[in-house]
Amino acid sequence: MSPETLVQPSLSIPSLPVSTADFDQYVMSTYARFPLTLERGAGCRVWDTDGREYLDFVAGIATCTLGHAHPVMIEAVTQQIQTLHHVSNLYYTSAQGNLAKWLVEHSCADRAFFCNSGAEANEGAIKLARKYAHTVLGIQSPVIITAHASFHGRTLATITATGQPKYQKNFDPLMPGFYYVPYNDIAAIEDAVALLDAGERQVAAIMLEALQGEGGVRPGDVAYFQRIRDLCTEKGILLILDEVQVGMGRTGRYWGYENLGIEPDIFTSAKGLGGGIPIGATLCKSFCDVFQPGDHASTFGGNPFACAVALAVCQTLEQQNLLSNVQARGEQLRTGLRALAQQYPDVIAEVRGWGLINGLVLHPDAALTSSDIVQAAIAEGVLLVPAGPKVVRFVPPLIVSEAEVDQVLQAMQRAMVG
Repeated sequence: MSPETLVQPSLSIPSLPVSTADFDQYVMSTYARFPLTLERGAGCRVWDTDGREYLDFVAGIATCTLGHAHPVMIEAVTQQIQTLHHVSNLYYTSAQGNLAKWLVEHSCADRAFFCNSGAEANEGAIKLARKYAHTVLGIQSPVIITAHASFHGRTLATITATGQPKYQKNFDPLMPGFYYVPYNDIAAIEDAVALLDAGERQVAAIMLEALQGEGGVRPGDVAYFQRIRDLCTEKGILLILDEVQVGMGRTGRYWGYENLGIEPDIFTSAKGLGGGIPIGATLCKSFCDVFQPGDHASTFGGNPFACAVALAVCQTLEQQNLLSNVQARGEQLRTGLRALAQQYPDVIAEVRGWGLINGLVLHPDAALTSSDIVQAAIAEGVLLVPAGPKVVRFVPPLIVSEAEVDQVLQAMQRAMVG
């Protein structure tokens, strides 16, 4: 049957409203959801089922790079679904090759593997490091060092890599082969490498976030990361950076590692890569690309649909010079939040972040929690997200305007008063 003879769809499938009671009856309770049901979005704004408008400074948790219903994404989705949306990785597709080319040409990587999420991208990095350790370094019991307060995903391997016990509770036995150190502590990581290499286990890789997102929006220290880069080079250790939350322009540069003046051997991407369409990528330099056919795979990873949309996001990020907007709006937001901190010194301890990933840090002994602030902001028409019990995270779409940042700052002023 030729495309011309296919029956054209005539059925319009409505989005049926669902009560929160029905939702909770049928959906697993893996999230403590805020009490609003979102229905549609445009740009940096979303609307709930009651028609109320919100400025979205969550962006799917640093995912909706171009905001909601962006014309570029609509066009990419429409064109690709009408041609070829999914085939097996047994075949070549132009969309996957073109996306890989863009990512390699705009980073320090030489190769890309595509999957569906950040956790899968980090799984790929862990597997790649372990195979490299066995086949190149001759390590029998490889260890990957990660940081306390890190977050790398929800699979068994990635929650083990995640240095937060609250994510690991009741999921033991955990995966072996990980060791935790304090973040931004040079002496601690040097001691850990020496300790492990003196024993039966040896360090194969160090896996860190350039900026800890879930760990409280904590930027990496430049001297710390440059020492780690030197240490990895001296010892033959792989340096893996988890760029799932901070990559794709979020920090005002394409990749978080560019803020640190170093290059990783392996890094991962997801979230903002597809602008809200599920896709992840494990990227590496050629010397550690030890995967062979059959070593790793993904049924949906790198399919034409996801890759075409991701490429449209990447090209828009570049062609519209969104990095300049991220830098300007990030500075504007931090300046406004610091002014707020001066007004409420007993509540707000500091403001920290890069580009458009910023944290409002509350004093440990303050009565207010991050959830309290988020709830107050919702009442003022702004969506924010906690990054732990004492940090409020601001991660709007990268297209956010000066006027929208001002509107959020005014709303925060009202929320603090309330």
